[in-house]
Amino acid sequence: MTAQQGRERRHAPEGRLDLYSSVAHDSSRVVIARYSTSFAMATRLLSPAIRSQVEDVYALVRVADEIVDGATAQAGLDALAAARILNDLERDTEQALEDGFSANLVVHAFARTALATGFGTELTRPFFASMRMDLDQGEHDERSFDEYVYGSAEVVGLMCLRAFLHGETVTPEQDARLVDGARRLGAAFQKVNFLRDLAADFTTLGRSYFPGVAVGSFTEEDKLRLVADIDADLAVSAAIVPELPVGARRAVWLAQALFQELNERIRRTPADRLIEARVRVPAAVKWRLAAQAVTK
Repeated sequence: MTAQQGRERRHAPEGRLDLYSSVAHDSSRVVIARYSTSFAMATRLLSPAIRSQVEDVYALVRVADEIVDGATAQAGLDALAAARILNDLERDTEQALEDGFSANLVVHAFARTALATGFGTELTRPFFASMRMDLDQGEHDERSFDEYVYGSAEVVGLMCLRAFLHGETVTPEQDARLVDGARRLGAAFQKVNFLRDLAADFTTLGRSYFPGVAVGSFTEEDKLRLVADIDADLAVSAAIVPELPVGARRAVWLAQALFQELNERIRRTPADRLIEARVRVPAAVKWRLAAQAVTK
């Protein structure tokens, strides 16, 4: 054995399953680092144990997003093939929730976190149902929009909340407030993304998420109504941030602040400009908000 091999062996987790799970989590961490600078920035403020679990959640969500948002199409696959791959991913996920193991590293990491923090198919099935909508539903009415936002975003907030509260004791009343706040924050994130990506979703993916909103005739009144709805969600979620465990509080404050800033920039952007350009939060503003979050 070489000296380098000896050092690697001494620093490796004990046991084959521990090593495998560690490598699986490393895969999840790469996914979040490569796909979302804002979310990755916020997760750095989580305590290490919570951060690893949130990274595991995010990675599976991102893989599913890629299946329905264009990676499969660029690979030359049609919608039926994408649906088959998404169904396979859901079956793999549910099997891993039973077995505690998967040959898919991202699924394995997700399942280990789900089992550790106490959630399962009550959250994963609505998520995959919403992902399926993206393959065959271009427009939404009020009912389908609410279902889509719940499955695609609110349940992700609930998954993260289970990680935040793992090992914590809360009253039923407090848990209800935290659940409502997590759902509203997830909904706000999704709606802001819809509004920011209004034109791209319509022209590239053929989707129009907001009920009754025509992208081709998008008005200032439409924009302000949607921004106000997001403001209402963010107000509810902001109220519960002080009740979160200290290991999660600063990261959630930063995520909330980043999306509030983005929503405010959308408010100040004329409607006709919004459907032509993607509104962003400059890096300098992100870092300023991150510095403020450290003090929370």
